[in-house]
Formats: sequence, C-alpha cells, structure tokens
Amino acid sequence: MGLITMNSLKKRRLAVGGFFFLTGLCFSSWASRIPDFQVKFSLSEGQLGSLLLGMPLGSLLALPLAAWAVYKLGSRAVVLWGTSFYLFFLITLGVANSGFQLALMVFVFGMMGNIMNISLNTQALGVEHDYGRSILSSFHGLWSFAGFAGAGLGALMVYLAVVPFFHYLIVFAVGLGVVLLFKGSIIREANTKESSGGGLVLKKPDAILLRLGMVGFCGMMCEGCMFDWSGVYMAKVVQPAKQWIPLGYVAFMGAMATGRFIADKLATRWGKVTVLKGSGILIFAGLLTSVMLPYFATVVTGFLLVGFGTAAVVPLTYSMAGRSSQYPPGIAIAMISTISFFGFLLGPPLIGFIAELLHLKSSFALIGIMGAMITVLVSYKNQVFALK
Repeated sequence: MGLITMNSLKKRRLAVGGFFFLTGLCFSSWASRIPDFQVKFSLSEGQLGSLLLGMPLGSLLALPLAAWAVYKLGSRAVVLWGTSFYLFFLITLGVANSGFQLALMVFVFGMMGNIMNISLNTQALGVEHDYGRSILSSFHGLWSFAGFAGAGLGALMVYLAVVPFFHYLIVFAVGLGVVLLFKGSIIREANTKESSGGGLVLKKPDAILLRLGMVGFCGMMCEGCMFDWSGVYMAKVVQPAKQWIPLGYVAFMGAMATGRFIADKLATRWGKVTVLKGSGILIFAGLLTSVMLPYFATVVTGFLLVGFGTAAVVPLTYSMAGRSSQYPPGIAIAMISTISFFGFLLGPPLIGFIAELLHLKSSFALIGIMGAMITVLVSYKNQVFALK
C-alpha cells in the first residue's frame, strides 16, 4: 500500500474515531445528569424508569429508518447530518420544562443515537476492510473513553452548579468543531445492501447466532443498568456528598473504555470464549460487591469491575458473529445486535419497576445475575466455539 493511500486511511480512521468519540460524549453528557433531572421533576424510581424507556425504544424504532437512510443517502450524509441533529436534540433535553417534554426529547434523542450508531459502524467497517485487520474494537473503545470524559465533565458541571442546558451548550460547541474538522475525511461508501444492513429484519438467526445474541442481550442489559442507574444508585443508596455522585459512573466508563482497548490482545492470548467467561464473572462480582457493601469506596470499586466486565462483551460477540458460515458478516452482526439491543431496552425500566416494588439494591442484584448468565451461556461446549 502506498504512502499516500496509508496517510489517507489514517485520516479516515482518525475522522471516524472523532465522530465515535463525539457520540459517546453526547450520550454520557445526558447520562451523567440523570439524577439532576430526577430531582428537577420530582420523579420516583418507577417514573424515572418509564421515562428512561423512551431512549432504547426510540433507538429500536429508528433501526429500519437508519438502515433505509444509510442505503438511500449513504453513511457519509447520515453521519454528518445525524451528528448535527444529535447535538441539537441534546440541547433540547436541557430546556425541557416538564417530565412529559423530557420523555419526548429522550425518545427522539434515542432515535438519533441509533441512527448515528448504524451509520458510524458502516463507516468503521469500511475503514477496517481497507486496513485488512481488526480495528472495530478501537472505535468502540473511543466511544467508551468519551463516556469517561463526558462523565468527568458532568461531575465538574455538577460541582460548579452548572445547569444541564449550559453544560450541553459546551458539548454542542465541541461537537460543531469536530464536524468541521473531520467532515472532509468521512467518505462515501459503496451503496450495497451488505454495507447498509439490508435485509436486517428479514433474516432469522441460526442457533449459533441466537446464543451469541443472548450473550449480547445480557451484556447490554448490564450496560444499560450502569448508564442510566449508576448515578441514581450512588445518590439514593450510597448518599455521598453531591459532587461525588458521578464518580461511580466515571469509574464504570473509565474501566469499560480501558477494557475495550485491550480486549483484542486478551482474546488473542486466552481466546474469546475465555475472556467472555471472565467478563461475566467480573460483572457479577462487581454488582454483588455494590449490593452487599453499599459504601462509597466499595461501590466505586464494584462499578469499576462491572466496567471491565462489560467492556469485551459486545465487541467480542460481534467479532465471533462475523465469522459465521451461514450469513455475511454484516447481516450476522446486525442480527445479534438486534437481539442484544432488547437487553438495553428492557434493563433500565426493569430496574425502575423493581426498585419501586422492592429496593434499588434488589434491582442491581438481578442485573448481577444477568452478568453471571454470560459465563453460563459461553461455558457449554457447543457450536459457538467454532466462531472463536
């Protein structure tokens, strides 16, 4: 490969990585301020759970729209326009003046998030193909690292008593800078059904992909728990000083980001199945620690373990699905992504409903069991091992 071509590829990788980082920053900016919204609108755990249902529901309903948009317009156009709308709807979260308005904006924000997810992964798969080696995990690592950075910014905003609207204006300004800086390196991909995820809802997964989808389901349920409820758990159960509340989320996101950057090396050394087994154990141990020892240091440590545990689940299941002999890689990944996403859809509201009936600690205990199920699902000697 010539020098000019390699330089071009590096610019494309940097640009796509920049947009992954930005979308992660937008999401974590919302998630880090959820406790503030709960207080502002006097929401109970059950009401907050219902409100949070809007984001994954919007994401799920956006799936066919996103695939159609990428197919018709190309992922470049969807990335650039989608980013602009994603930033705009982040600001609308900050100006909502009722719980109903916030719920509506959360729904739309969720739709835009999944549109960005599909279009950006289409771009990332193109870059990975041209590189000739696996780099997709590093993009997801950048998204997670942005979550860590966004959680840190959120903690600073809470400490400085900056309301969400002005917090989100700062993120909006950063986002516009990213778009202007990198838009020239986001290229038009070949308009094919494979690249756009065509046939996504028309395919039925085989037994191997169904098992992998269930692993992803458990992993994303745990992720959804931590994204939406870690701050609430700190505020309601641990009850530290207000400025320390976001640090549980910071610990989780920082560990998940770090874990995604090293997941490929660990999988190469010990095997993907072994890493997934360890991931489930870490999630279970982290949440069990947080439930049994609900103190600041132990909960932050527990959330750190959950972050390392969830880090590898989605990237490794995607990688294993991409080796399916029954379906093209893009279709296989899309199918397990759809199954997995229901975990993200059901987890956060389920936590709210259980917390309303019992206690928030009971909800986190249930999610810990879901983490242990990852280890159980990959421990059986079956065809999944053929995809490792």
